[in-house]
Amino acid sequence: MNEKRVLNQPGFVLAFRLLVALLASVPLLVLIASIASQSLGPDPGQEVTESLGIAAFQLLIATLCMTPLKRWTGWGAWIRVRRMLGLFAFFYAVLHVLAFLQFILGWSDLWATFTKRPYILAGAVSFLMLVPLALTSTKGMMRRMGRQWKALHKLVYPIAIAAWVHFIWQSRSDVGEMVVYGLIIAVLLALRWKWSGSRALIPFVRG
Repeated sequence: MNEKRVLNQPGFVLAFRLLVALLASVPLLVLIASIASQSLGPDPGQEVTESLGIAAFQLLIATLCMTPLKRWTGWGAWIRVRRMLGLFAFFYAVLHVLAFLQFILGWSDLWATFTKRPYILAGAVSFLMLVPLALTSTKGMMRRMGRQWKALHKLVYPIAIAAWVHFIWQSRSDVGEMVVYGLIIAVLLALRWKWSGSRALIPFVRG
């Protein structure tokens, strides 16, 4: 009982939130340090782009883990950092897209690139679905949208799947890491289905 009381103290929860924010910032800090030390290898643009994309993907998966962690531990602070993790994921995704346009694709002839590299289309679909979630992440939008907010934010499930397709599609020989991520996503979706039914996974459907 005393342990639960300590865990739910405002100061402890704030420290936890700050720790999560720090951990979510680590990929960017490491990338900045690598850029400063010029240790990104022979293709720095590619390395920057991939690092930002993987960070966004990992944080997106982390947001899906918050509900199971809350359910298993009974500690509500997991849910209180979920929105922050989602916004960090969006932040890294924006940087990933900008880096891709700047260092790899260029800012012209986007349509030709989509048709020649279909994995980019999967990534674009994932990113575009992520935008409305970021724009409606404030408490004010949650109040205004009411029950529709949860229906919209179920987009996180197809977003995670599309992002996984984006990464594994461009993998060539080393697909082990993406297979692991795919299994994690599959387990998280299965748990959601088990606990709340199939409607809980369908965007824009209440329930």
